[in-house]
Amino acid sequence: MKYVMKERMFSLGDDHWIEDEHGEKAYLVDGKVLRLRDTFELKDQTGQIVAVVKKKVVTVRDAMKIENADGDVVATVREKLFTPFRDKYKVELESGGELEIHGDLLDRDYRIEDEHGKQLAEVSRRWFSIRDAYGIKIHDGADIPLLLAVAVCLDHMVAEEH
Repeated sequence: MKYVMKERMFSLGDDHWIEDEHGEKAYLVDGKVLRLRDTFELKDQTGQIVAVVKKKVVTVRDAMKIENADGDVVATVREKLFTPFRDKYKVELESGGELEIHGDLLDRDYRIEDEHGKQLAEVSRRWFSIRDAYGIKIHDGADIPLLLAVAVCLDHMVAEEH
């Protein structure tokens, strides 16, 4: 399944839809204001919260945590401690294991892989002629809300860095 996101759309107080490959609204990214830390809720078409993304306040390295609808932390997206190459971020799963981010985050051309190298999602702006949009292709069997929430985190963290 492919989804379309607008580049740098994640600013606090702004709400934006992530559309599916047919142009239908699939998930709402609800940027919350008046919070102590950056917070985004990912809601499905019915308005149900499927994930919440929050910036961690006190950390040595930039990090955002992803919670499920019940408020349980399921993953943390953080900068790697030492990155001699472009791959600066990783996703630590609460259930154990990690997801690796490989590619060019600034140009929105990267992939998300599990710890065994299996590709779970691919992000690219090459699929669109619109300059301010990019696509997320999520492979069969992968956790769609988690991977979209990871993309939200990365978009926000890269935008803050640059």
